[in-house]
Amino acid sequence: MTQPLTAEPLKHSHRFDEGNPLAEKSTLRVAILTAVMMVVEITGGWYYNSMALLADGWHMSSHTVALGLSVFAYVYARKYAHDPRFSFGTWKIEVLGGYTSAIVLVMVAGLMVFQSVERLISPSAIHYDQAIAIAIVGLLVNLASAWLLKDGHHHDHGHDHGHAHHEHAHGHDDHTQHGHHDLNLRSAYMHVLADAATSVLAIIALFGGKIWGVSWLDPVMGLVGAVLVSTWAYGLLRDTGRVLLDAEMNAPVVDEIREVIAASPIRVQLNDLHVWRVGKGKFACILSLATDNEVSPEYFKQQLSIHEELVHISIEINQFGAQ
Repeated sequence: MTQPLTAEPLKHSHRFDEGNPLAEKSTLRVAILTAVMMVVEITGGWYYNSMALLADGWHMSSHTVALGLSVFAYVYARKYAHDPRFSFGTWKIEVLGGYTSAIVLVMVAGLMVFQSVERLISPSAIHYDQAIAIAIVGLLVNLASAWLLKDGHHHDHGHDHGHAHHEHAHGHDDHTQHGHHDLNLRSAYMHVLADAATSVLAIIALFGGKIWGVSWLDPVMGLVGAVLVSTWAYGLLRDTGRVLLDAEMNAPVVDEIREVIAASPIRVQLNDLHVWRVGKGKFACILSLATDNEVSPEYFKQQLSIHEELVHISIEINQFGAQ
């Protein structure tokens, strides 16, 4: 029969992630800066009848939407951090924001491919001086955005290093280290980098076209940029999707839990194990154990406590042969 767990207070915090206030503030500033630039480009394109300016403005609008999603995710997660409806806190709202933002990146890449192929098939006159000026201004805005986001990014790394040394000692791979990153902040970075990369590629292509007359270089660089953006989007979708779907049973911490139970001085059998992520580099787990010793769940919780990344442990103990 199942042994009763040690009594605990019914009300206790299930907030396992402290959030990233600095990143939230920086992402908001970048979203505002991007939105202002978007309005300026669309207005200027309409006023000066420049399709290049209009196209760049609408391209930037997709990044504005994605950055807005990142800000919303931070605000919503913070606002409902102590809402009891969220069994394991609101951190995954930020991850969902990053996942949605990655989908927008895929759409941006698709639009870049469509426009580039269209221009290869039907070339149009390029106003090089105006287009170069637009690309340079866009790059400067992206550099300013990256500067605004760097403080939140460094804070995120600095905050997590306290746990990182513990995990390195157990040989954690890159998969676990990704879990220490703010995936919502990373999605904002991806959009800033995507814009910066397309601006750099555009500047190279436009100068090539202006100096050597190779107008086809502009759409080709667009295709190169689309591949680059797609690669970043795939990585972000993979990492955020893994967290959202609780696909964590190949994480190194799972083997560490098994090792702790196997090394127990008493006879014990691990019948069932579930592990999922509840914060940046933080996990919850449920274990079902069988033993013929009179031992409480706290005994095994104490053994597992050497792994600081395990912040919520539930243990069920049955007798050998019990159904």
